[in-house]
Amino acid sequence: MKHIIVNDSMQEYSYVLTEKVGTNFHPDFTPHLTPQEMLELGVFGGLYMSDVPDEFPSLWFEHAKLSRDGKQHKELNYFHVLASQPLAVWRAKGWIHTDDPRGWFQWYCRYYLGRRHEDDDRQIRRWKAMQRHVAQVVQNCRVGDEFCRPRQRQALLQWAYDSRRL
Repeated sequence: MKHIIVNDSMQEYSYVLTEKVGTNFHPDFTPHLTPQEMLELGVFGGLYMSDVPDEFPSLWFEHAKLSRDGKQHKELNYFHVLASQPLAVWRAKGWIHTDDPRGWFQWYCRYYLGRRHEDDDRQIRRWKAMQRHVAQVVQNCRVGDEFCRPRQRQALLQWAYDSRRL
């Protein structure tokens, strides 16, 4: 077990890693992409984690597409569209657990590293709910047509679904 201490722009927090990196996921949680792959592809307009929190491996950020001016840029997203709501909306809707103030992706990064948490079941249910978007892309787009439903495809990337494969 490894103890992680977080002291970044969003929180002071500590947690324990109980699993090996990238292993022993819940059987219903089968993301296509690692956090590093997501950051390299371009997600959240480059804004998410642009402060490069120390708790995550520096390798994740070497080729990440990140905003350098604190603003969201659709050009940094893989599909060059914005497909996420502001953090204030996430908070208002109750989607944010206090231990993960950056939201689902922060939860996923920590889960991927090996943290297991009381919020895992809820977050995995939220991830599974994105299947409806997978179904819509599959039903309405030709295989490999990345220009079909780009906003939905970008949203799926931001939930660790590799929508390029649909």
